Parts: sequence; C-alpha cells; structure tokens
Amino acid sequence: MKPQSALYKDSLLNNVIPFWEKHSLDIENGGYFTCLDSKGKVYDTDKFMWLQGRQAWMFASLYNQVEQKEKWLQIAKSGVDFIRDKGMDAHGNVYFSLTADGKPLVQPYNIFSDCFAAMAFGQYALAANDIKYKDLAKKTYLNILKRRDNPKGLYEKTTSQRPLKSFALPMILSNLVLELEDILKPEEVEQTIDFSIKEVMEVFLDKKSGIIYEFVKPDGSLEDSFNGRLLNPGHGIEAMWFMIDIALRRKDKELIHKAVKTIINILDYSWDHEFGGILYFMDSKGQPPQQLEWDQKLWWVHLETLVALAKAYEQIQDPEIAQWYTKVHDYSWRHFADPENGEWYGYLNRRGEVLLDLKGGKWKGCFHVPRAMLQCWRAFEKMENNNIINT
Repeated sequence: MKPQSALYKDSLLNNVIPFWEKHSLDIENGGYFTCLDSKGKVYDTDKFMWLQGRQAWMFASLYNQVEQKEKWLQIAKSGVDFIRDKGMDAHGNVYFSLTADGKPLVQPYNIFSDCFAAMAFGQYALAANDIKYKDLAKKTYLNILKRRDNPKGLYEKTTSQRPLKSFALPMILSNLVLELEDILKPEEVEQTIDFSIKEVMEVFLDKKSGIIYEFVKPDGSLEDSFNGRLLNPGHGIEAMWFMIDIALRRKDKELIHKAVKTIINILDYSWDHEFGGILYFMDSKGQPPQQLEWDQKLWWVHLETLVALAKAYEQIQDPEIAQWYTKVHDYSWRHFADPENGEWYGYLNRRGEVLLDLKGGKWKGCFHVPRAMLQCWRAFEKMENNNIINT
C-alpha cells in the first residue's frame, strides 16, 4: 500500500474545506446553505437540519483536531446557534428542515437530525469550553435514547402488521457515543457500546452470509420482503470502522478481526464487476430492489469504504485489504473528485458517469468528504510514522 497521508491532508485543507468556507455560509441568518451546484452557487436556500449539525460538527472537529483557527470555531458556532435557536421544537426534537431564516418546514420525524445535532453540540462544547452546549448535547442524546424504540413517533407511517427494526440507529449510536464520551457518564457510555456491538455484530450481521442487513424482525430473524431483503453496502462498511474504533478503545482484537472480515465480505458481495464501484442498494436474494436508484454509485459509500479499509490495514496488514483499498481508491478519485472546482461529485450512474453535478443538496453536505479526508489522513500518517507503510 502506498503512502497517502499527504494526498488526503492536501485535499482536505486546500480543496474541500475552502469550498464550503467560500460558498456555504449564511452570513445573514446563521447556519449553512447546502444546496450548491458544481461551482458552489446556491440553488436552493432551504436548510436540512441533519446537514446543519454535520457541518457544525465538522468545523468544530477541525478546530479540535487540526488547528485552533478562530474562523473554524466561528463557523461551527453559527451552526450550533442556528440549530439551538431555530431548529428544535418545544420538546427538544430537531426539525428535519427549515427556511433560510429558520421557519420550520418539515416536522422532526427523522431522529438522525437529533443525532447530528448532539454531535455538533458536543464537539462545539469541547472547542469553546461551553458548559451550556455540553448540557444541551447530553440532553439531546438522552432524548434520542428515549425515542430509540420508536424513532419517528407519531410521524411513523407504517402499521404494526410487519414490524421491523432498522440497522441505522444502532449503527449511528456506536459512533455518537464515542463522540460524547467526555460528556456522558461512564456507565452510559458502556451501556450504549454494549448495545451497539450486540445489535450490529450479532443481530444485523447475518451469520450465514457474513453481511449486514438493513432491517430484521424484532427477534433478529430475517423477513422475506422488500425491506427484509434490503442490503445497503455503504451502511454496513461504515459501521465496521465504527466497530474498529470501539474495538481499539476496548482492546478487543477479536472484534477488529470480525469487523475487517465483514468489510471484505460486503465488498465481495457488492462490487460491480461490470462497471466498477460499489452498488448503492442490493436485494439479498438477487430480486429486483424497490429502490430505483439501486445501481447508482454514491460518494459517501466509497468514501466510507476508504476510511474502513485504511483503518483495517492499520490494524491488519493483509494483502487482500491493500488490494481492495487500491481498487476503491482508484475508482473513487477518478470518478468523484473535482480538483478544478473543489469538493466531490455525489452521484454517478452505474457506468461511473456524473449523474448530478451538484456538490451539495438535501442529502449531501459538508460531512462525508471532509470527514473521510481527515480520517484517512490520520490513519495513513500513523502507518507511515510506524513504518507500516514505507514513505
């Protein structure tokens, strides 16, 4: 495996972050514009709250982990203030979307808005040494746990005829709890880690196939339906680097090996051998998926895979991991990166051609690209410093 830290560091600091600094800041109302075209022009001013939380978290993380730039701290503050002052209902739940000036558009049906708000509050509290945001981060986290068994609450549209539980929540909790470790009580941290490991690695990880399912029955068994057969390779792989982080914290070598094996299993299953890249959705039985975008290639899937493989190789220097990293790296940088205008394209068709040339929208914001750049930079830097990779 080649040394890569300089590539990721340069891309983060000289390409990706400057793009968002230049184009996304709403100076008038606070918060951020995320609907940006290929060159950064704002094409819609609605604000999607999970993206507000993600961007605030990202800039606070840069302040805490890279350099204490006052500009980065102020950008993060703009986001957390907007969420706190405009983005939460009377019960502390975070709306899904608002107008530019902070009027609610979509009710708080999506618990992930709350998860990323909690992450943002916690990271900003650490950066600014702000006790009020520390308390708000904990309050938001505890509110998430209250909603864990029924995340959408009164906004749930399905009936009780086919109950299924989703992989997404235990997956995100496994990362969120580490983000808030300095804020929560030790027993709260350990309880959530135990819950996440059990759900991710024993319930949603299928023992027979070795891959992750998106939905299972409440008892953990599989359901033969559209949702029951649904596979989201990107989610499964992203969760595995969360598991590696947890395993390192607990010095659990068995969990590391199990997570790495799962990454390889998912890649073997989901790689498009005809056109390259990782498929977005799959059906576990090879039936037609209900998602019409199933064969698109998405930025976040490939970026999270690069992070997972970098972390995997840092722990286990297996040639198969290196081969997969090279394959995913070459595809991703060739098809998604835009060195001319900055940032990465988000959506390709199956053949690898740009399908939408936006750099941000309702689902894509300042998160997966810069986070992956930071994670890969740091992982490769450690490997180079420890002579795992010769520089």
